[in-house]
Amino acid sequence: MGLSFRAIRRTQSLHEQTYQALRTAILSGELAGGERLIETQLAQMLNVSRTPVREALCQLQRENLVTADPNNGLRVATLSIADAADLYDCRLALEQLSAAQASQNATPAQLKQLESIVQQAENTMPPRSGELTNYQLLYADCQFHRLLAQSSGNPWLVTLLDQVFDKMILVRLRTMQYNPGVLEIRSEHRRIYQAVSEQNAPAAAQAIKEHLIASKARVIKEIQEIEQQHGKIDKLK
Repeated sequence: MGLSFRAIRRTQSLHEQTYQALRTAILSGELAGGERLIETQLAQMLNVSRTPVREALCQLQRENLVTADPNNGLRVATLSIADAADLYDCRLALEQLSAAQASQNATPAQLKQLESIVQQAENTMPPRSGELTNYQLLYADCQFHRLLAQSSGNPWLVTLLDQVFDKMILVRLRTMQYNPGVLEIRSEHRRIYQAVSEQNAPAAAQAIKEHLIASKARVIKEIQEIEQQHGKIDKLK
């Protein structure tokens, strides 16, 4: 395990910088789901003492990005099928509101940015998807949904969705490692953007509902296949 961010700068508190560094490593997939987190190793890699590492891990545990294992060690969280289904249900409730309100409140600049994200995805996904890392594909999806929430003009909605999006990243990273194609965003995002740009709130809500239902089915199917494959491997050991 080699953390790319290395030594921490001293411009902010050590706790805050350590927390941000570890959080970024988890949400980028650099620290993979299920990976054991050892304070001494992390402290050495970040060139800090164990205290800010311990504090950062406690904060990440409160955010459910880190979990305790049966031996009282800490690991990067691995979310289950039930977790994925529950998170998608939360998104279905919140993002229909997000899309509907964005249809009414998005500024011209936000609409232009939404269209740019959609176009970038259309231009870079097949046949050239191999040029992008899993994280870059995931980032494009997150960027679109976060901007849609911001365009709603409802800051509370943005705050709630940000909490859900962070957990969703763990789910998506897990599935994309096995099947990058599970992240299909081009046509579905285009339909959402089109309804928002036309200020058609019912159509926008319906488009994002269909998108999330389809995404939920793809992701859950992929997790089921991953778990079945792991089960076969375990039996062979």
